[in-house]
Amino acid sequence: MSQGMQVLRSRIKTTEATMKITSAMELMANAKLMKIRSDMERNREYSQVLFETLQELLSNNKDIDSEYLKENNSHKGLYIIFSSDLGLCGGYNSNMLKYALTFLKEGDLIIAIGSKARSYFLARGFKVINDYISSDNLSHEVASNLINKALELYLRGEVGSLKIIYTRFVNILSYEPESETMLPVDAERYSEASSPQETIFEPSAEEICSTLIPLAVSSRLYSLWLETKTSEQASRRVSMEHATDNGEELKEKLKLQYNRARQAAITQEITEIVAGAGAL
Repeated sequence: MSQGMQVLRSRIKTTEATMKITSAMELMANAKLMKIRSDMERNREYSQVLFETLQELLSNNKDIDSEYLKENNSHKGLYIIFSSDLGLCGGYNSNMLKYALTFLKEGDLIIAIGSKARSYFLARGFKVINDYISSDNLSHEVASNLINKALELYLRGEVGSLKIIYTRFVNILSYEPESETMLPVDAERYSEASSPQETIFEPSAEEICSTLIPLAVSSRLYSLWLETKTSEQASRRVSMEHATDNGEELKEKLKLQYNRARQAAITQEITEIVAGAGAL
């Protein structure tokens, strides 16, 4: 009986120690969530200005001749896929990676951001063309370099499309994997939107387009990274909260078992004392 009580005491202490860790991780995830969410919301204004400028350029200059607007003959796709570097974030990574598999086909190229995506696709024989890139600190410079590499492959005809697979942040409790096509640029997407007053572009609409599209795609990649990281931290915060709650529930069950075992041991000792006294 005493051995069973010792095991229960040990499990209670282990559960309490684990709860301290998950509670601390929940606080850390919440702090990171507040910061990255603030960055995401501040970045939206810049991205919106670029979007509106490109919208105006394409809607008012429908005869622009740009390689970024044309489809090429390559059947290979290039995918930029986000994941986390660490686990303990619920179904965030698994949902993202399973979603990405629905798009990928043999011969497609992958730029994996985050160790989880990199190891996942390399293990399955996909061609990951970039070195390891941490998903925790993606700078504008790194995003621009990745897009320049993707644009170069597209202009050379080595890939026929560029898609970004990311996790869209809906709210603290909801985030969904989604994809967005960057190349070829869908001019109709911009033309159908309401256009502001016409602006005269200098030196020419074509030259500005050749500079603006890479800038807009790079900005969009960075925006989607911010949205994905917000989703990751939200998922981690919720997962750690659930883990702490489950730990509390387990601790209460273990305490109940311990008290029952302790009461049974006391009852047994009293019974033995009474039986011994009766024998005398």
